[in-house]
This record gives sequence, structure tokens and C-alpha cells, in this order.
Amino acid sequence: MAISPRDPDQQTFPLSDEQRLAWLRLIRSENVGPATFKNLIGHFGSAQRAIEAAPNLSRRGGRAIRIASRPDAERELEAATRAGIRFVGMGEPDYPPWLRHADAPPPLLSVRGSVAGLTRPAVAIVGARNASVAGRKMAFMLARDLGEAGLLVVSGLARGIDSSAHEASIRTGTVAVFAGGADVLYPPENAGLLAAILEHDGAAISEMPIGWEPRARDFPRRNRIIAGMTLATVVVEAAERSGSLITARLALEQNREVMAVPGSPIDPRAGGSNGLLKQGARLVTEARDVTEALAPLLGRFSEPASATGEFSAPDIQDFEPADTDRDRLYEALGPTPVGLDDIIRFTGLAPRTVQVLLLELDLAGRVERHPGSLISLR
Repeated sequence: MAISPRDPDQQTFPLSDEQRLAWLRLIRSENVGPATFKNLIGHFGSAQRAIEAAPNLSRRGGRAIRIASRPDAERELEAATRAGIRFVGMGEPDYPPWLRHADAPPPLLSVRGSVAGLTRPAVAIVGARNASVAGRKMAFMLARDLGEAGLLVVSGLARGIDSSAHEASIRTGTVAVFAGGADVLYPPENAGLLAAILEHDGAAISEMPIGWEPRARDFPRRNRIIAGMTLATVVVEAAERSGSLITARLALEQNREVMAVPGSPIDPRAGGSNGLLKQGARLVTEARDVTEALAPLLGRFSEPASATGEFSAPDIQDFEPADTDRDRLYEALGPTPVGLDDIIRFTGLAPRTVQVLLLELDLAGRVERHPGSLISLR
């Protein structure tokens, strides 16, 4: 069964060169992650206005932060251009449409290679680095058949299962998501595989700065992109403490399909994937299991976009909540994550007041964001 490409989100907008530069400055600023970026744009209407307001907000939250300078952003843009990399903003036509609906989507993706396939319906295939021959063969067959059915195959360019999935889908379309910068190959032995992907109009993408060397803590962030830009995550051979299980959990948290290939119960490389099946993941033995499950989901995200854009917004740069409001909010927060609606309900503060106070604390590095829009004190 062939699946036709379909963009579930038609509301897109291009960024001007100046807007793209401001977006890059804002996301590279201290304590500004994807969620904070989105909230700042939502409040101030543009990245430039958010940049102007952020220092005062962070000082009110208790700590001054560093805003990325224009020269720093210009140097990164120049380095990206030299490496054949372009930046695609959330909401632009080439941004992966399902990623817009994920938790904390990257405001900017650096893309090395072709952007043509990024808007296609996609499936993630992930699994063990030390995969068995049988596991690699299964990943190869799944990726080949899913690619022939019209699906983009997404993985992390790691050894083992990831590599097999990419190899099988080079000619039909595959995207490698990097934990480091889009110009930083990891692992180095996959240089030939990456070259083949790029030669056949595939892509390598990342949210990290150009030249960024991946660290252990960057791989879960990478996995969130893999899970977020795909309709389903298929796990092939994963141990009980595998990073692939993080991808599966993130997919589940974002209401995407989680599937797994059954493995031998005496092979520790299948302990995690078999565990997913026990927990209710869809069992996969052939590509048809995936395509039949996804067919009704292709229209699932057809609602109007809530993607971050550049738009007019109420001028709240001069709005400063009272100290008593700030104290009330801080007393209401603790180490246990709570939702924004609960904070508003129990403090009795106006939503606008709570949002501005949380921005202050966010920029000062005093609160932590959790999946499901939950918030706690650091």
C-alpha cells in the first residue's frame, strides 16, 4: 500500500534574512531553549523585540543572562554557508510539519543536504548499536519496504540498526538526525554512508550550533527530534537500558505510534524491544504492519498551525508584575512539576502575570520545563 505525501499543516511563512538572524541570536542566548523561545515570541511578537526585552526580564528573575551577539550569529551563519548548511525556521514551508506539533520543537533546524523530503510522512527506525545480523537484516528490509511505500525513513546515523535503516532507504529518502552540529559527523566511520545519503537528496539535520561536538546529554535531545518529526517509532533490537527506549518514550509522550520487532527472549539485545511489546507497543514483523497502522493517522494533524511566527503582539515590554505577585508565584512552585492552569488557579494571579513571571524565572535559570507543559523549580 503506497502512502501519498501530504503536508498536514498549510499555514507556513518564510523568514527574512534579518528575522532568521534574530531567531538565531535568540535561540543561542543563555537559558533560552525551545520552550522559552516560543513563549518569548508569543509575548513580544518577534525575536528582535524578545532580544531587547530578555535582559530586563532575566534581571527581574534574579540573574542577568548573556544574549548572543549579532557578530556571533553572523559568524555561525557564515560557517553554515561554507559547510553547505541552511537554517529552516519552525513554520517555514520546509520545516518538518509533524515536528511543529511536538513538545518544544527546535525553532531553527540546520539542514545539510536536501530539504525536499522533510515534509513527507516519516517513520523512525532505531535500535541497538551492537545489533545482530538478524536485527540489521530486519531493519534493512523494513526501511526498504517503507521507503518504497512512500515513507521517509528517519534515524540517528548510529552504528547497527540506524545504519542499516539509512542504507536501505538511501534511494527512497532518509534523514539522519545529529546530536552535534550538522557539520559534525558521528560516528566518524559513517562518513561514506552520510555522503551517499546527501548524494541521493537525503539530509542531515540538527538543532545544535555549527561545530558543536556531541556530548552524552545531547543524544536524548536528538532522540526527541527523531520521535517528534515521525508518525511512528519502530524499535528493532534494543536492550533494557537502550537509548532507543528514550526515543520510544518520547514518541509515546507526543501521541505517536510506538512499534517494536520481537526478538529472542534469551538475547539481551532484545530485552528492551520485547518489553515495549509487553507494555502494549504494536508488534511489527513486516512493513505492512506499519503502513496499515499509519494510514488513518495521516490526516491527524490537519488543524491550523500554532507554530511560532513573527506577528504583532501586545506591547508588554514595560509590564512588570508587583513584588507580591512574584512572591506568591514563587511560593506556589516547588520541585514537583505542576501545570500552568494549576498555577493560575491556585495563585489567583492573572494568566498574563503568571506568564511574564515564568519568563523571568525561566531566563534566570530558576525553573525547569517538563513534558506536558509542566513546570518546577530547579
